[in-house]
Amino acid sequence: MIRLIICYIWAVIVMVFSIPRHLYYKHLIKKDPMNGWRTATKAVNRFFKDLLFIAGTKVTVIGQENIPENTACLFVGNHRSWFDVIILQTLAKNPIGYISKKEFAHTPLLSMYMRDIGTLYIDRENPREALKTIKEGGERMKKGLSLSLFPEGTRNHKDTLLPFKEGGYKMAEKSKSPIILVANSGTDDIWEKNKHFAVKKRHVIIEFMEPVYPSELPVHERKAFYADIPNRINEKLQKNNKNL
Repeated sequence: MIRLIICYIWAVIVMVFSIPRHLYYKHLIKKDPMNGWRTATKAVNRFFKDLLFIAGTKVTVIGQENIPENTACLFVGNHRSWFDVIILQTLAKNPIGYISKKEFAHTPLLSMYMRDIGTLYIDRENPREALKTIKEGGERMKKGLSLSLFPEGTRNHKDTLLPFKEGGYKMAEKSKSPIILVANSGTDDIWEKNKHFAVKKRHVIIEFMEPVYPSELPVHERKAFYADIPNRINEKLQKNNKNL
């Protein structure tokens, strides 16, 4: 409980005192999107690294060398915790935004941070608007911004993965960017599995798989790869969960 209180107090103080910065980042992004996202990412990374330190989280990373330098990527992973976002943000080699549910677009304070790093909000109940979001995501990737997608659509604490929604994969396909699959193991042990009453020191494992360029695959191979994504991630989860 004490660790949770410290995390909350520290995070709120940092976010409140950072409010003036958001106006600066907004100005930078309007003039030069990549420069703005890159500048904002440096600040967000510091914030998230400090938060992980306070939470006492030990992160084992496998396959970080699979993330290419200076190339926009679409990170596709399972989603167990808010810490999936926090940890991935600190590990990515380039600016990275997220595809998030529209309900989080107006979350006090946090939404400003997410906007600064290029996050897009998707309305899954409105196919036309969802398509616009995916199209905008592809355009941002063409400019050099990586994006992260959680195809389960929500945080899932079960041992089996929820069905993956494949629509977002088009962002990598259209921008000719690689997809990097990410297996997040143990991240919900930090907070969510404690019924949100405590942040506990935990060991988590994050594994990045080799990049796959869907735009370079024949149509039948591309469809087969998309269909096999949950299996590939689940295989890594089963292996890594044994080491927690």
